[in-house]
Amino acid sequence: MSDYAPPHDLPPDSAPAPAPAPAVAVIAPARLDSIDAYRGLVMFLMMAEALRLGKMADLHPESGFWKLLALHQDHVEWIGCVLHDMIQPSFSFLVGVALPFSLASRRAKGQSRAMTTAHALWRSLILVLLGVFLRSVGRSQTNWTFEDTLSQIGLGYPFLFLLGWCSTRARWTALVVILVGYWALFAAYPLPGASFDYPAHGVPADWPHLLDGFAGHWNKNANPAWAFDVWFLNLFPRERPFQYNGGGYATLSFIPTLATMILGLLAGETLRSDRSRWSKTAWLIVAGVVSLALGWGLGAAGVCPVVKRIWTPSWVLYSGGISFLFLAAFYAVMDVLGAKSWAFPLRVIGMNSIAAYCLAHLVEGFITSSFKTHLGKDVFNVLGPDWQPLVQGTAVLSILWLILFWMYRRRLFLRV
Repeated sequence: MSDYAPPHDLPPDSAPAPAPAPAVAVIAPARLDSIDAYRGLVMFLMMAEALRLGKMADLHPESGFWKLLALHQDHVEWIGCVLHDMIQPSFSFLVGVALPFSLASRRAKGQSRAMTTAHALWRSLILVLLGVFLRSVGRSQTNWTFEDTLSQIGLGYPFLFLLGWCSTRARWTALVVILVGYWALFAAYPLPGASFDYPAHGVPADWPHLLDGFAGHWNKNANPAWAFDVWFLNLFPRERPFQYNGGGYATLSFIPTLATMILGLLAGETLRSDRSRWSKTAWLIVAGVVSLALGWGLGAAGVCPVVKRIWTPSWVLYSGGISFLFLAAFYAVMDVLGAKSWAFPLRVIGMNSIAAYCLAHLVEGFITSSFKTHLGKDVFNVLGPDWQPLVQGTAVLSILWLILFWMYRRRLFLRV
């Protein structure tokens, strides 16, 4: 013990040896409520598709309110961004934010790097296959497609994990290489000729979103990511040969999605740094403004259109900037100012995000049919047919949240 004194009659060289210094404990990082709340908001926006706000706008054509809500509960056709378009990039960004905390937690538990690497590879495989499974629900055979959010994250996660062990400079370098390289891939791909049959590739001849000139390199189903899928996806057994994705989504988008996750990784390391809390908030705000401006500027200058569906480099920066600002707002309010109680419903969702994702895709129909079975077929018409979609959606959304709350109370968290 440190207060031990040897008896005075012992010669100096026979005094008891000092006790060895205690091992330094590795303390697991504290969980940031702001990350869970932001993730909860993202998952809530996805779950809220059950409200069918587009149908409400159709039933109330004179209402600008419902038109506005419906606008932000659907994806833009090609160029641009609405709130709904921010679900996938925010979720991907938050995977990167959480990685430094996850690695620190595993080190605190004494896990070796080999064990942590094996878990990362297993997690990647599960995410990819879970995405394929969700895209196959209701089909006669497995639908081998990899544009689902979970599959995209899974494909890029091993590379993100490796960058988690690298220096900040290496992460910035990887980010630049991905953005410039992916831009160059599209820019170098030949423009579709005048004889290119767009309708045969799922694009109406009069589609108003076709791009002219240099921007045509990023047209729907006429780009290198589409060409890759025509080859790659037909390597798998299919109901019919793959020709195009109706929404223009592509497997190779996991590469720029990785860039989005790297932006999150940089944000996560900042939150784990020794900076003051207000300094961290300022860093996130500056990063958000700069990234948002760069993404918008590249689109406005005609260098690279801002297209979420094919995850253009300008979209990485534009959506990444918004994600930085969302994270800054949540962090400032919850972890700097300490105002947390208001976000409890979001944290319930965010702490079980994989469960929320799966529930939203798998059980909505079951919940709806159960209501009708036990409470009558007209249960959702209590306010009249004009409000039926909203009443039904509110009921489904409430049940989904109650399931997640039950899991939260019993500390049942679906981890991958």
